[in-house]
Amino acid sequence: MKNATPLHPRRAACTGLALLVLLLAGCGALPDKPARATLYDFGPGPAASAAAASPAAAALPTLALAEIESNTRLDGTQILYRLGYADANELRPYGQSRWSLPPAQLLRQRLRDALAERRTVLGPEEAATIARAEGKVPDTLRISLDEFSHYFDSASSSVGLVRMRATLIRGTTGGDRVLGQRSFTVRRSAPSADAAGGVKALAAATDTAVAEIVQWVDQQPRQ
Repeated sequence: MKNATPLHPRRAACTGLALLVLLLAGCGALPDKPARATLYDFGPGPAASAAAASPAAAALPTLALAEIESNTRLDGTQILYRLGYADANELRPYGQSRWSLPPAQLLRQRLRDALAERRTVLGPEEAATIARAEGKVPDTLRISLDEFSHYFDSASSSVGLVRMRATLIRGTTGGDRVLGQRSFTVRRSAPSADAAGGVKALAAATDTAVAEIVQWVDQQPRQ
């Protein structure tokens, strides 16, 4: 078998250059790395007021906070908006923006923090443990999250829209008794017509709704 004839140096250089061009072209054809979604929450939250730290506030009775109920559309982490001027019945998701947790979970954290400034707040399992050990059943606050969207009244005007229903229940030997029930609807203007503006508006609306719920609970009959 004859030995292969070696490439001329100039021909070898041209061949190497051609291979490099093909390699670079192939790399350029690769798909871009998918962009990561921007994650949002409600921020650090308002600071506790001086009144909340007073002895009178600390004497408020213990409260159980149930898991917040919501419709299946709000179970995910998508940031949703409605074009009220086009079709208010359609919920649309922002493509590259997400909540860090489902809205109901973020709302429950915010509400629990606000209530805990004035009283001891227990989860359902903690309340059940105390009931078994001490025979005392704390009142239970149930929240239903019915609307949580960036709502556009027009192409240039939008709000964060939050609608909830709160029910305060007292457990008795004869069964549960409803102490009170109230709906809360809050709208707060969005600073921009995008996901970031919707998040700011929804966070502000949530804080207002939470403050109203806390005030309402404090006004209900005590055990």
